[in-house]
Amino acid sequence: MSASSRKVIIAALLGNAAIAVTKFIAAGVSGSSAMLSEGIHSLVDTGNQVLLLHGLKQSRKPAGPRFPFGHGKEIYFWSFVVAILIFALGAGVSIYEGVHHILNPGPLGDPTISYIVLVLAMVFEGFAWYFALTEFRRAKGGLGYIEAVQRGKDPTMFVVLFEDSAAMLGLLVALVGISLSHYTGNPVFDGTASVIIGLVLAGTAIWLAWETKSLLIGESAAPEVVGRIQELAAAMPEVDHVNEVLTMHMGPEFILVNVSLDFRDELEAGDMETANAWLDASIKKEFSIVKRVFIEAEARRHA
Repeated sequence: MSASSRKVIIAALLGNAAIAVTKFIAAGVSGSSAMLSEGIHSLVDTGNQVLLLHGLKQSRKPAGPRFPFGHGKEIYFWSFVVAILIFALGAGVSIYEGVHHILNPGPLGDPTISYIVLVLAMVFEGFAWYFALTEFRRAKGGLGYIEAVQRGKDPTMFVVLFEDSAAMLGLLVALVGISLSHYTGNPVFDGTASVIIGLVLAGTAIWLAWETKSLLIGESAAPEVVGRIQELAAAMPEVDHVNEVLTMHMGPEFILVNVSLDFRDELEAGDMETANAWLDASIKKEFSIVKRVFIEAEARRHA
């Protein structure tokens, strides 16, 4: 998880930091509201990548008495914070700036520098977007894109991809808005582009928040993982019935498993301990991301 995620985040961080500076310079020279919104967008994205790197670092902290299952969910928390920042800062400021520019239009300066910056930004953002997409495709395997996002347990992969996708769309909107304002002499198009960029960011933030919320609350492992654990338990000769298999992702690379089993009544305590040890080892051998397994001996439950 960490190696590929970290590379994607660092690539996006470096690109957004450089692009943000040039966008703000272009906004100051041209007076473009859309360009200012794009500068804010890139600045927010830069801050978001810093938070994601912080989340990755925190998630690797070892377990302790206060956090016996480690800090893997830190990455889920910081991903959720990123979604809030995109909505509050990126979308909020862009929409405000666009509405203000529509209600109080001002003269636009030479748009040449804006065109140059936008084209360069598209090139740099395009590289970052392609890199994030390539890593996401590798991580998703045979799943569809939407299904991979819904079932993915490493939010950093799709957070960066969503950000870069929103950035590319925002650049296209800014280019159209600035061009229309320049050729028609009507600055309202520029302000409208800023509002649209804000709406794009708001939609991105809402989707990110929705997807990371369930991870933060505690999603179960993939159905095939749960099913295989149930098969391993049911195949044990010491077990009469598998009552329940509960799983939870404590982080992208940490699954917690709780298995409730009805053992044969004539089974002795020593044999039960041996069976528990075998099941624990078998689950962890088959699924390396299963870190903790708890096995309960309970009477058979009837539906």
